[in-house]
Order: sequence, then structure tokens, then C-alpha cells
Amino acid sequence: MRILLVNDDGIEAEGLRYLVDWAKTKGEVCVFAPKTQQSAKSLSIQIHDNYAVKREDLFGGIEAYSVDSTPADCVRIAILGMKKKFDLVISGINNGPNLGADIHYSGTVGACYEAALSGVKAMAVSAAFQSFGNAVKNLDRVYSEIMRRRMFDFAEILNVNFPEEGDEILITKMGPAIYSDSFEFLDDGMVKPCLICLYGGTRNLELDTDAVMTGHISVTPLRSDLTDPAAFELITKKIG
Repeated sequence: MRILLVNDDGIEAEGLRYLVDWAKTKGEVCVFAPKTQQSAKSLSIQIHDNYAVKREDLFGGIEAYSVDSTPADCVRIAILGMKKKFDLVISGINNGPNLGADIHYSGTVGACYEAALSGVKAMAVSAAFQSFGNAVKNLDRVYSEIMRRRMFDFAEILNVNFPEEGDEILITKMGPAIYSDSFEFLDDGMVKPCLICLYGGTRNLELDTDAVMTGHISVTPLRSDLTDPAAFELITKKIG
């Protein structure tokens, strides 16, 4: 199996090193990762300026490239630019959760959407609260469960989030946002954004937010088609 690894924390990120060590036991690994931190870049791509793509020797002989652009561009340059073929794209291990409506901003998940747009199945992997230990310990078991249940037969993208502690696997839906923003207007005309946690401590374990916050591993199926099927049916019936 050919596996493309990407992330949004940068090619020298700790979580990516853990992911490389694990993924090379599953197949032939290739790494395309941002040169610098690219969190919250979602599906952003660079179309107006040139950017550097450089071969790196960081992972003990694994083919790897730093890309001076976004996570989505890492996938694009690998698949569309260099014409490489992959069976699976894995993005992570992210330093912090990608849960609920906040995944719309996630560069980690954005790379997976880009993979899906190219017809490649993808998995985003995130570790909650800046602790990689539980993710590293349970990643192989979660992947085995994904394969056993043939989840990629039904989903383009799987968004996996590990709590700081806890190993029960739950299949979940996307919950509400757990973060919002406040903005501090500075004297020099600049604006300083600050994250505010919104999580209210509910316990609906069908939601990824509640599952992870209560110590469960969350696996959420996602899709790249943003069509609202219920609205489509209602609108077309009404027009017809």
C-alpha cells in the first residue's frame, strides 16, 4: 500500500515523526508536509505566487518533501504536481483536537478533503490537549478496527480524535464548535485573535466533541460533497 503522510504543524513536528514510525509498518510511505506551521488553513491553496518544494532527509530514508505552502497544497503537489499514486492519505498526528464545527478551519482535515477531491481515501488523526501518548498507544488498534469494519467502503474521510486518556472507540457525528474567538484591538492598529473554549460539558456520545471530552476515541465519517441532500430533494420536488 502506498501512503501519503501530511500534516499542518510542519515537517519537523513531533506528531508527524510518530505517524511516520507507525505508517511505515503498513506500507510504502511518502511525506509531503508544510515547511512551517500551517494550522487553521483549511483548504487554502496558493495560486498567485511560487513556492518551494524541497527534498528532505528527516525520516531515516523515507522519501520526504517540505512544501512552503498549505497542507492542501502538500497533497496537490504530490498527487497533481508530481503525479504520485497513493492508496491512502493520512494527516497528523495533529497537536490538539479537530472536533465539531471547528474542523471547517482545520488544516489537518483540509488535507484530507483535498485528497478526497483527487479520489484518494483519507484519515485525519489528532491528539487532544497536546499529548501524543494515548494516540500513539492506540493508533494501530483504531486502524485495525477501521479496516475490520471496512469503513473506507462507506466514507471518503475519517476524522479520528484521541482523548488524553481512554481507549473506547465510538463512531460519531460532527458536534458543535468547541472554540470561538475574541479579538483584542491594539494601539498600533493590529488585531490580536484569542481562542475561547465554548464546551459546556454535555454528554451526547453520538457527537465527536462529547465523546472525546469524556475520554473516548472518536471516529467521524466525513465527505467532500457539500450538497445538502434533504434541501435538494425538497427544493426540486417543490419546483417540479
